[in-house]
Amino acid sequence: MYEDFRPQVVIHLAAVVGGIGANRDNPGRFFYDNLKMGVELMEQARRTGVEKFVAIGTVCAYPKFTPVPFKEENLWDGYPEETNAPYGLAKKMLLVQAQAYRQQYGFNAIYLLPVNLYGPGDSLDPANSHVIPALIKKCVDAVESGTKEIEVWGTGAASREFLYVADCAQGIVLATERYDKPEPVNLGSGHEISIRDLVALTSELAGFSGKIVWNTSKPDGQPRRCLDVSRAEREFGFRATTDFGEGLRQTIEWYRGIKKP
Repeated sequence: MYEDFRPQVVIHLAAVVGGIGANRDNPGRFFYDNLKMGVELMEQARRTGVEKFVAIGTVCAYPKFTPVPFKEENLWDGYPEETNAPYGLAKKMLLVQAQAYRQQYGFNAIYLLPVNLYGPGDSLDPANSHVIPALIKKCVDAVESGTKEIEVWGTGAASREFLYVADCAQGIVLATERYDKPEPVNLGSGHEISIRDLVALTSELAGFSGKIVWNTSKPDGQPRRCLDVSRAEREFGFRATTDFGEGLRQTIEWYRGIKKP
């Protein structure tokens, strides 16, 4: 591919990824596939003279118990949350590789850490979807079918930060254009919400007024997630602008739209 197309810049967005259930069921695959694709894409980019490589990591690389808000310097302070550790560590090796290649070969590779993403186009497959598309599908489907209750994993006590997909794309483009340093950079909104509050908001926006059944036998995942996003603003002028409620509304409308004949 590199020899055929001779790209000047590579943005490595590919991943084998999913929610808590998918990570728990596929730890070996998630580790191997993500590690191999990252290692080879960067190595072959170096060999063929690519001018810049933008590696997209994951918030799952952070330790399970990280002080909130997560700062980039906390990245090596502990082991990731167990259910997504194989995926998170595989993606974290992109940072190690990028810094090593910069040091030895002068290869211009940068590493970005997006928080949980959401928005139109997300995966709705129950086997691997993340929390927001899974919730939207459950709520909208329940409204349309007249179902009186939906089940949600965990206790609702965990928190997450979400970044609208268009904001993330803008952040990646700005970093590609303006950032050339070895230190990792968080991409996020800086807004934390509990899963319980997320379920309530999604239900309200989707028009579902039935019962929420919490399946506490299922894991919560990482206890809290909220990023310090000051480095991205300082280094390349990125700040998320999409209101979370508005982003949710747009994602719900997208799902309703693809359900129509």
